[in-house]
Amino acid sequence: MSKNKSSEQQTHELKLLGGKAQYPTKYAPEMLEVFDNIHPNRDYFVKFIAPEFTSLCPITHQPDFAKIIIRYIPDKFIVESKSLKLYLFSYRNHGDFHENCVNTIMNDIISIAQPRYIEVIGEFMPRGGIAIHPYANYGNNEWQEFARQRLMKFE
Repeated sequence: MSKNKSSEQQTHELKLLGGKAQYPTKYAPEMLEVFDNIHPNRDYFVKFIAPEFTSLCPITHQPDFAKIIIRYIPDKFIVESKSLKLYLFSYRNHGDFHENCVNTIMNDIISIAQPRYIEVIGEFMPRGGIAIHPYANYGNNEWQEFARQRLMKFE
């Protein structure tokens, strides 16, 4: 018999999955939910790609469009994807600079999921002829050096 937790055991706290989506109208980090990682003894990457991210320029209030890429190595928790979708949607009416969007997304995920390693890339569409692609990463104790090396090699 497997020692893994059943799906019911590992998802008992999820409130959004399976229900009708209530899209937030303002920045809503409380939308993020996690469930138990049933493989905490193994290092592996989880990758999310959100090709339709939208936020607002904090000065002009014009929309900014981006593809957000999130890669992380989970520890005890996994980020639930529907909650992530709703959380990212909450930026739609939120005014912030590209660099801060990327760092805030990373910080919010760290806060709830406590991954071993995480990186967030924002591939923002050009505005005024310039595209901005901010990158932020973080590694916990044993992953700090890996995070530093990845940051130095980011292009």
